[in-house]
Amino acid sequence: MSHQSSLFDSYSIRRVRPPKNKIGTSAKHDSAISHVMGTATYVDDMLKPQGTLHLAVGKSKHAHARVLSMDLNAVKAADGVVDVLSFKDLPAKTDIGAVFDGEPLMVDEITEYVGQTLFAVVATSHRAAKQAVLQAIVEYETLPSVLTIDEALEKDYFVRPTHTMQRGDAQVALENAPLRIKGHIHMLGQEHFYLEGQVSYVVPCDDGGLEVYTSSQHPSEVQQLVAEVVDLPFHAVNTIVRRMGGGFGGKETQAAAWACLCGIVAKRHNVPVSMRLDRQDDMVVTGKRHEFANRYEVGVNESGQVLGVDMQLAGLCGYAPDLSDAIVDRAMFHCDNAYHYPAAHVAGHRCKTHTVSNTAFRGFGGPQGLLTAEYMMDDIAYTLGIDPLQVRLTNLYQNGQSTHYGQPIEHFDLATIINTLAEDCEYDKRRQQIIKVNQQAEAEGSDKRLGLALTPVKFGISFTVQTLNQGGALVHIYTDGSIHLNHGGTEMGQGLYIKIAQIVANEFDVDLDTVKVSATRTDKVPNTSPTAASSGTDINGKAAQNACITIKGRIIEFAAEHFKVAESDIRFERNHVYIGDKEDLTFAEMVLLAYQHRISLSSTGYYKTPKIFYDRSKAWGRPFFYFALGASCSEVEIDTLTGEYKVLRCDILHDVGQSINPAIDIGQIEGGFIQGMGWLTAEELTWDKKGNLASNSAANYKIPTAHDLPKQWQVKLFDRKNEEQTIYNSKAVGEPPLMLAASVWCAINNAVASLGDYKKNPELTMPATPEAVLKAVMRMQGVPWEINAKVDMATVDSLTTEDDSGIDDDRVMPQQVPHAKDNKPLEVEGQLADAQPDAVEHPNVSTARGPAHSE
Repeated sequence: MSHQSSLFDSYSIRRVRPPKNKIGTSAKHDSAISHVMGTATYVDDMLKPQGTLHLAVGKSKHAHARVLSMDLNAVKAADGVVDVLSFKDLPAKTDIGAVFDGEPLMVDEITEYVGQTLFAVVATSHRAAKQAVLQAIVEYETLPSVLTIDEALEKDYFVRPTHTMQRGDAQVALENAPLRIKGHIHMLGQEHFYLEGQVSYVVPCDDGGLEVYTSSQHPSEVQQLVAEVVDLPFHAVNTIVRRMGGGFGGKETQAAAWACLCGIVAKRHNVPVSMRLDRQDDMVVTGKRHEFANRYEVGVNESGQVLGVDMQLAGLCGYAPDLSDAIVDRAMFHCDNAYHYPAAHVAGHRCKTHTVSNTAFRGFGGPQGLLTAEYMMDDIAYTLGIDPLQVRLTNLYQNGQSTHYGQPIEHFDLATIINTLAEDCEYDKRRQQIIKVNQQAEAEGSDKRLGLALTPVKFGISFTVQTLNQGGALVHIYTDGSIHLNHGGTEMGQGLYIKIAQIVANEFDVDLDTVKVSATRTDKVPNTSPTAASSGTDINGKAAQNACITIKGRIIEFAAEHFKVAESDIRFERNHVYIGDKEDLTFAEMVLLAYQHRISLSSTGYYKTPKIFYDRSKAWGRPFFYFALGASCSEVEIDTLTGEYKVLRCDILHDVGQSINPAIDIGQIEGGFIQGMGWLTAEELTWDKKGNLASNSAANYKIPTAHDLPKQWQVKLFDRKNEEQTIYNSKAVGEPPLMLAASVWCAINNAVASLGDYKKNPELTMPATPEAVLKAVMRMQGVPWEINAKVDMATVDSLTTEDDSGIDDDRVMPQQVPHAKDNKPLEVEGQLADAQPDAVEHPNVSTARGPAHSE
């Protein structure tokens, strides 16, 4: 076994240089080349054997109804259909609620949102299954539905009990305050819009078990739920996740249902089963970021310092609990953002509605709490006529203070970050220039206004459910010196795999290319936590490091005895192992020698986050290991005539501790910022009055593009080690940057406020679409949004009659125009094969395109 793989540098080359891509270097993503070349394999790319079955689901058409009957005879008779399953066919557990029950895999009698699964069709192709679903005849008895937060609050309709946090006597503080300000802010949800939709592929094993390939952030939860619905022990189900084409929280709990359906069918028919959701189905049947309607009353003194706060946060949770308890809790934890509330009362409501169950989304409720604090700071500033940044600095936490839930404030560098950023981007100078430009625009009658805002971010890092703050890893070293790594984290494009690989390479001081990370598998690392809460590198990196320390300790103990030297004289450096001044061996030679002397070269590693606790009954504790910090300054231009805006410039300074991989971290900051900007400015979820999602495709839901980037953009890392003992003193970087986008929304708010000489807080909603900006501008100008014109009441009456459209008509319906008949196409020689032979032989040429000719 003397051959050295040509994929690696020879050890003669390694000897004369430090290891490649150590900690702190910008190593490229481990799948970067395959992503760009299109060769990276996702679940739906896997080659599947002949005989693989495909699934599609029949969906409810009503938000709240009793299913009276389902005639599925035509579905069963459709071409390619092998089987049809409904609730009565489920073999074991029927509820797949992630934390609390309430999420049936299929509807038994009552449907609670449009799109809920009524039945599943098993067919020989994806298209055949989709076509067969349309043949179902379902009769409903419609029931009253609750579709908004206001309705749920009025009826005390909640998926979980209300939770409160309290410090001091907020009511007394408000009564004694020189000035009391009330406000409210409504923010819509957000579609995850991952590039790879929900998908699963399940293969039955010869021992009666199942192999589950899924695009999930939580392999262990998928393993356990699949086992429960097919009545198997957990060890008989193995879940495998190599990569996801994006997740953002949407695949933390809501990837499980499709794997469960595939598992049931695979067990029932003993053949591989595949299922994927088309984009429009995905958008309709999966949850979003929670919509929130938040209210506050704040008491302040003459300088704008907060004396007491009373807040109500109300999240729209959908029909089932899902993760809403923890999400609303995190919104409550972050409703202070970076500001000290001496007295506070915070209530969090979990509103039940007859819509799809909302779920985790990058930030996990934190952004909805944080933006409430930022809007409140703007309200204070404009009410008192003070620069908003000054109000923010006045209320900023100081070391030694504590949050409204009892967590001590330590190592708090946010004032330094803000002041450094403000100086670097010349905030004060630009503020004065913008005020003058806006005054001149008003004098000249220009429609353009500029806005500027600098906002901070303080985001707690840890799962708020203490149990989840643990991770595991498995490390093998082979006798050629190559290293195999497996851990409980999943890769969704964020660069977790490459970071953990760098950690392992760093522990042995070897080149990164000697480390291979394999797919996350529940048969290698059990009982994994979801890759969420920005904790992927923190917990899995520490677990991998601990595995390396175990193996390294064995090798050092052996070498000390073998070469008769002290353990302290043995060093792992530059791809070699140095034995004091006696000898040096290549890493591969040392590993082989250890193996020949029967030293174990494999180890598991484990880590649990220290210091954290939270007593929910008292709403008091330390739920977070540390806080990630950052600040951003954005400048925008709005058009007061149309509401359109441009982001002219953005400067970001973000704290990632001692960065493990600066390029990956900066990429996460940029991506998170743009995703947050999309939520706050462009992405508008709309529902009709019957609970149907209107923004249900890429055609009517707008995500940010390259054209929406700030024209001038600078991202810098705040160079300071984390004071807590995280992996190499780094800090989490997944979720916190999303909230840096608050500066864009606040800058738009600032531009609108200029119309009132910065003395009134605009009524700007989230997202601040051009229409929302124009509404805020017109309110500021005292102009009614509704157009006062003579109305043809006869026409209006004809349009507002009740019908089944679910939408209030706001335009005259087009006249019915007779169309010409389709021409019969000329016969062509040869035969075209397709799952729709009739459509190919006699295509409907009135459509934009004919049927697809492949799967």
